[in-house]
Amino acid sequence: MHPKPGTTAAMTDEEVVAAFEVHLEAERGMSSHTVRAYCGDVRHVLGFARRRGLTWDQVELPLLRGWLASMISGGLARATIARRGAAVRAFYAWAAREGAIAADPAVRLITAQPGATLPVALGVPSAAAMLDAARETASDDDPLALRDWAAVELLYATGVRVGELVGADVGDVDHASRLLRVMGKGAKERVVPFGVPAARAVTRWLEVGRPRLATATSGPALLLGTRGQRIDQRQVRTLVHRAARRAGVEDIAPHGLRHTAATHLLQGGSDLRSVQEVLGHATLATTQRYTHVSADRLRQSYLQAHPRA
Repeated sequence: MHPKPGTTAAMTDEEVVAAFEVHLEAERGMSSHTVRAYCGDVRHVLGFARRRGLTWDQVELPLLRGWLASMISGGLARATIARRGAAVRAFYAWAAREGAIAADPAVRLITAQPGATLPVALGVPSAAAMLDAARETASDDDPLALRDWAAVELLYATGVRVGELVGADVGDVDHASRLLRVMGKGAKERVVPFGVPAARAVTRWLEVGRPRLATATSGPALLLGTRGQRIDQRQVRTLVHRAARRAGVEDIAPHGLRHTAATHLLQGGSDLRSVQEVLGHATLATTQRYTHVSADRLRQSYLQAHPRA
């Protein structure tokens, strides 16, 4: 339901957070992970207010600033503080638009932006070693090993988010064109290409591994767990860490393979716009975080090509 003027203000803290959750899911199309994080952040500030005898609709800017100060003094990570500030601004902006409060107390709330961090990525030799190890471990007698091989190949080949991979169905794979259709952030669909090694892994998984795990309730899920149900993000993280460990390379998470894919695309000469499309970034600024990885290549190209280098 959507809160209406005159009714939202009568809601308890938990009721208004539940209404906000519906707004984030239905109107803003946020991922379930982001929705959980935002709602948890709002609960955090409302708990801070409640301990001071205030309800959610009685919160004002000084209290919000005190809340931020308490997190800073508590040594909370800068990125977490920034996210919590963004969540609270979104919450009170929504409440004000709904007419539940007279004024938005968070409109002037300023939080420091998290410092730009360089994505962690495997080098080309390490990535190759990890994928080779996954292939060599895969066996027709071990459907889970075939699944793991397909998963790591797809994560590296496409650069998709782990949530996008686990949400993919069998019908989302176009074998002839070697394309994978995924649903990205904001319920935006995109199609990403993958190469021959990933195609081999996926084909082997679908022909040999998946039939051995599938049950009557498996549905169309591309990747399955041990009980035949759609694999979840935690399971993918586990299998990626295990693949890196077996290969003897740096430990990496699924998102690290996404960074690795972007890094290697740029190192190979792909342009930023193309990488943006592959990764599903809403803005080119997000993709530009990866440009540092090509600095050496750019410098070498400059020295070789520029007449005044």
